[in-house]
Amino acid sequence: MLHHVEIYVSNLKETISFWDWFLKELGYEVFQKWDNGISLKYQETYIVFVQTEQRFLDVPYHRCRTGLNHLAFHAKSQDHVDEITLKLKEKGIQILYLDKHPYAGGEDYYAVFFEDPDRIKVELVAP
Repeated sequence: MLHHVEIYVSNLKETISFWDWFLKELGYEVFQKWDNGISLKYQETYIVFVQTEQRFLDVPYHRCRTGLNHLAFHAKSQDHVDEITLKLKEKGIQILYLDKHPYAGGEDYYAVFFEDPDRIKVELVAP
């Protein structure tokens, strides 16, 4: 079981705006909050977002470099994926692989793919 994931971000305010609604849709709740960070928890696992110090912001994140490529979350159903997809579009968040959506992961793989403000890829996949 994963205990927690900690992600440093370029703009904490934008990150909170992006992740707070999405993670709450999945059942996460705010766990900890401080000046330079926030964590959201679901059962025993939590995700931490921390503001990157200014001196380390010179090299931006890119998922194709060494390190984290993406985060994938379980959806409740295909309808749940569709509901989140609609909310993403309403919020102006670009859906990745739109030409193949919702089967971008394959014909038996129902999911939506998108990016957070730092371009970390996020996936919500139906059972």
